[in-house]
Amino acid sequence: MGAPPSTRYPGGTMRHIVVRTFGMSALLAIAGPGAATAQTLTGTIEGTVTDAATGHPLESATVWFGPAASGGVLTNEAGRYLMAGVPAGEHTVKVRILGYATQERQVTVTAGQTTVADFAMGSRIPRVSPPSVEAALLLEAIPHAGRRQVLEGRVAGVRSIDFNTESYAHIDENDFRLVSASPLSTFSIDVDRASYANVRRFIQDGERPPVDAVRIEEMINYFPYEWGAVTGEHPFAVATEVWEAPWKREHRLVRIGLHARSIDTDDLPPGNLVFLLDVSGSMNYPDKLPLLKKAFALLVDQLRSEDRVAIVVYAGAAGMVLPSTPGDRREEILAALERLQAGGSTAGGEGIRLAYETAREHFIDGGNNRVILATDGDFNVGASSDAEMVRLIEKERESGVFLTVLGFGTGNLKDSKMEQIADHGNGNFHYVDGLLEARKVLVEEMGGTLLTLAKDVKLQIEFNPARVAGYRLIGYENRLLADEDFNDDTKDAGELGAGHTVTALYQVVPAGIAVPGDRDVDALRYQPRDDDPPLSDFDDEMLYVKVRYKDPDGTKSKLLEHAVADRPGAPSTDFRFATAVAGFGMLLRDSEHAGDLTLNHVVKLAEGGKGDDPRGYRGEFIRLVEAARDLGLLKAGMDEPRRPR
Repeated sequence: MGAPPSTRYPGGTMRHIVVRTFGMSALLAIAGPGAATAQTLTGTIEGTVTDAATGHPLESATVWFGPAASGGVLTNEAGRYLMAGVPAGEHTVKVRILGYATQERQVTVTAGQTTVADFAMGSRIPRVSPPSVEAALLLEAIPHAGRRQVLEGRVAGVRSIDFNTESYAHIDENDFRLVSASPLSTFSIDVDRASYANVRRFIQDGERPPVDAVRIEEMINYFPYEWGAVTGEHPFAVATEVWEAPWKREHRLVRIGLHARSIDTDDLPPGNLVFLLDVSGSMNYPDKLPLLKKAFALLVDQLRSEDRVAIVVYAGAAGMVLPSTPGDRREEILAALERLQAGGSTAGGEGIRLAYETAREHFIDGGNNRVILATDGDFNVGASSDAEMVRLIEKERESGVFLTVLGFGTGNLKDSKMEQIADHGNGNFHYVDGLLEARKVLVEEMGGTLLTLAKDVKLQIEFNPARVAGYRLIGYENRLLADEDFNDDTKDAGELGAGHTVTALYQVVPAGIAVPGDRDVDALRYQPRDDDPPLSDFDDEMLYVKVRYKDPDGTKSKLLEHAVADRPGAPSTDFRFATAVAGFGMLLRDSEHAGDLTLNHVVKLAEGGKGDDPRGYRGEFIRLVEAARDLGLLKAGMDEPRRPR
């Protein structure tokens, strides 16, 4: 699985080129002198993408030909792109960048030659109008198979109808808590990244994401951060930073980070994988089953002879498409994937049982035993309610088989169900909005996605009343635990994969400053009064971090402890960027704690935290915020009543 030679542009006799794309490297084959046949059948397309009004080059615009799910390349800092190895003939080349309408043009590629196709991006993306009640009623009367045409505006007399049954779990934003009443804060880690990719999908479509689709901790943890090498007996390290909160300078912002040890793909333990694939009728759209096939083909290309793969599918019933097969028999595995077709209802519970049974039959001691579930979450046969699915998954996880959940598609995405399944199944949850995200999850971050280094990871923070009056955990609302759960090894918590980084941010109110939202209450008779001198031998400490975790096959937890001094300093580049992401999340959620923060402030923070950004993730985030600002997406939600708290 060695990487081919790479460069931004080809030259000489090189056989491959790696072109930077959204957050990863996309491999494009080009012919060398020893491949005369291929050279006579392919050519090259190159060009420049600019802003039509200003003429300025546009960096990181996506350029592709063929189906959107087939991937593409990104323009460089000068707005230039290059696609090599393009089959000779007519092609429709398309360009997309946040804040601009997608453009396309016909390009004729001549074998062995370079064709130039420049694009000047003009009009901004139009706002999406909300559907009318009449349109929604009309849509209900249309057979399911025809609804996609309606969504695309192809039914006469109907204009841009949204048929949307997506579901998200309700989130009540964390409020400030008084240290005098609640000195401990306890929660489970979260390494899911689904929320950011889903939020990106909404904004790219010119829509404001639903408030409950915005899980700030998942947005922060979507991005990789540098914490240094992991040494010692534990599989991860703990690090902290303290800064002034940009949206309220008199408050502190504390960053707590966990960084798991990275493992080279070649050194991963043998894998016993079961692909559990939804092939029901609701998956019969280009961004669902066809994209799913391409995504899993990327993973298959990474497998080794010591790995094994089985494929279980479910629609009206569950069935075995491919028995457990050595990973180096790629043609056989890929052929089984390619034969899949969508149709029928969705018996998700039956599929889950068969997948776990298959994983148990081929269990590898010391190996990576995992079910990878790919679905839109729209279960409707057998066990289908959230509670039923959670109970089923909790029972199955006792086998020692871990779970990865990949969400696909739009319109009927059951985010709430898939998140719960992953959380209760010792797993992680990702949303795949395109082939580039699939490559990030299943190739670039394969170790973290598929190999668990620590399970049931819990954090407990104790705040020093001599230094802290109040605090607020930003995000993690659906990961909160009772304080007594921290020492209870029977309580489930999050899993940490190889190379994973987990960041948690606390907004801390220093002692002597009023805590926002604090209500007047009578002084407590048996507790120290505010005017009493604090009794502490740790006056310079702001808080104390404790982390518990178990080994992947363990039942007894281990403990790490880390004191944090009250010494704000210049933030690292990573801290600045994580703060920008948190601020964007708060604005998307219309948080009452965002203060005077604006999208312009978020952009400035993110630009200060962009750093080298070798994979382009942070640059994409900045463009996402700018698109939300330029499209007025946050203003669109200002007329809606504030959620009751």
